[in-house]
Amino acid sequence: MTIFLSVISISQLKKICLFIFLSIFACSAYALEPRFLVLNYHDIIDAHSKKPPNSIDTSVEHLEEHLKWLIKNNYKIISVQNVFDAAKGKTQLPEKSVLLTFDDGYQSFYTLVFPLLKKYNLSATVALIGSWMEGIVSKEEIGKPLLTWSQLRELTQSGLVEIASHSYDLHKGIIANPQGNTQAAAVTRLYDDPMISYESDEDYRKRINSALLKSAEFIFQHTGTRPRVMVWPYGEYNELSIEASREAGMPITMGLIDGTNTLADISNLRRIIIADNPNLKDFKEIINSLRADRPLRVAHLDMDYLYDKNPEQLEHNMDAEVQRIKDMHINTVYLQAYTDPDGDGNADALYFPNRHLPVKQDLFNRVAWQLKKIAGVKVYAWMPILAYQGNIPESWYVQEWHEGKAQKSSHIYTRLSPFNAEARQYIAEIYEDLAIYCNFDGILFHDDGILSDFEDASPAALAYGKEVWGLPDQFEQLHATGKMRLAWAQHKTELINQLTDELANRVRIYRPGIKTARNFYALPLLTPDSEEWFAQSFDSFLNHYDYVAIEAMPFMEKAEKPMEWLSQLVKKTANYPEGLKKTVFELQTVDWKTQEKIPMPIFIEQVELLKKLGVKHLGYYPDNVFENQPQLTDLQKYFTVPALP
Repeated sequence: MTIFLSVISISQLKKICLFIFLSIFACSAYALEPRFLVLNYHDIIDAHSKKPPNSIDTSVEHLEEHLKWLIKNNYKIISVQNVFDAAKGKTQLPEKSVLLTFDDGYQSFYTLVFPLLKKYNLSATVALIGSWMEGIVSKEEIGKPLLTWSQLRELTQSGLVEIASHSYDLHKGIIANPQGNTQAAAVTRLYDDPMISYESDEDYRKRINSALLKSAEFIFQHTGTRPRVMVWPYGEYNELSIEASREAGMPITMGLIDGTNTLADISNLRRIIIADNPNLKDFKEIINSLRADRPLRVAHLDMDYLYDKNPEQLEHNMDAEVQRIKDMHINTVYLQAYTDPDGDGNADALYFPNRHLPVKQDLFNRVAWQLKKIAGVKVYAWMPILAYQGNIPESWYVQEWHEGKAQKSSHIYTRLSPFNAEARQYIAEIYEDLAIYCNFDGILFHDDGILSDFEDASPAALAYGKEVWGLPDQFEQLHATGKMRLAWAQHKTELINQLTDELANRVRIYRPGIKTARNFYALPLLTPDSEEWFAQSFDSFLNHYDYVAIEAMPFMEKAEKPMEWLSQLVKKTANYPEGLKKTVFELQTVDWKTQEKIPMPIFIEQVELLKKLGVKHLGYYPDNVFENQPQLTDLQKYFTVPALP
């Protein structure tokens, strides 16, 4: 549980702690429940199929192999009713439970899947799209025959099959940005081109609520049974759509995020999509690994490099970058969502609609979507934590102690104070707007989230430190000894971490599957006592973020022996139990002291050294599509990730 930061009293803190304890105690029953899997299939084809298979088709031969392997290995195929009963405390789910789901309502479920269910006495769920079933979408567009209502009634009467909603008419894309990209209707704010505006909060809620009520009603009308499960089209959902589903009588919903579930997750179950017709070997790999812990290969992109006032040149730049990323065969991009033309690390404007800062161009969603759909990568929105400039009150900013008094910080990062409640709300609303209007997979928190040993000396910060942390409220006392400075730094480290937790939670209201990464300087890892100069701790970062993106940049750090410096950095990282598992080592491709490119032999040597030392996740910054830096052919040879099932 993350508590939004505010200036609170000790008594309030005690109440909060009691609430957390009771919440944990109340959820302990769920913690004891076995975790279960939900598998997702689409169309099932046989050897006589006349249509060429697509990436989400599975052969009936492979499907039967999957089922037999699950049974042989003591997996228990459960029903939706089993989940409801366990959630009510009537029963417990067996160990190694699995729910089978089949999307889109293809006729193959009746002709090929249903016989297997009867043969092995197994349960499954089939999800229907109302507009497809009622002929609003043509057979030619669907391309495959669908279940009939008489077949569905027979399936229901068998007791083996649960009929779920796959929406009435949300299984489609709607216009999501000024460039005309179409994105999942359930989570996208419709962009009205003639009006040059986005759908309002109220209109969005009305559209989703109406769609889900209609989806439940059409199934009831044809089968006499109301659906209890909502299967999200394309796996896309948010907290608003989950609420609408619950109001429509469907408390269980399912997305397409890999992983296991507990009964506490029934409002948004993780589901593992079975794609590319995996044979038994690949299927076992999917079940055993859950596609987790895959190595990351990250390109870190400046949107400012791609931006051009000329629309044609801008489109050309974007296309070239997307194609380059696709050709690299990597899996992750950190993409700048703010604009910083002078390179000082402060956000002057943003690349997405928002309520606070100027919009240089509504561009982030367009580029992120093209990267996701064409290049096939996960996109992290690279955003500042605190460094925002604009029409903002001076009192909101970090202050440093200088010449015997507190005054605005002289650091290059002009940061809003994490101790100021209004500033925190301002930042949170920016992140919320990012999530409302853009489709992305994660957040990279910029390296601006720092406070020196002379910061924050604002009245609000000193008062907070005294009331909440029990520290002196006089700067001279805070700075008097190394022990006190480090204690102060550790509190500030955690304060900023908690702020980023809250920012991530704001985003997850609209983009629930996002991962988090945070930039980290190398010095606090190499010299832990230097936490007091930065308010950064590697151990603390490992506890708060999915990944720590360490700036493994020896030339920036003026290392006399770059390779030894990198080796020492890896050694220090490996000392932490999850250090190598959760750390992205981000190399530099430019020497900013000389403004010259890092020669490719040196870059490759560093990549190979890190691999040899056991580094799992690699990245680099910046990528320059115009000068082919780093060189694409070398990236393809040394930086790609192997294809996995």
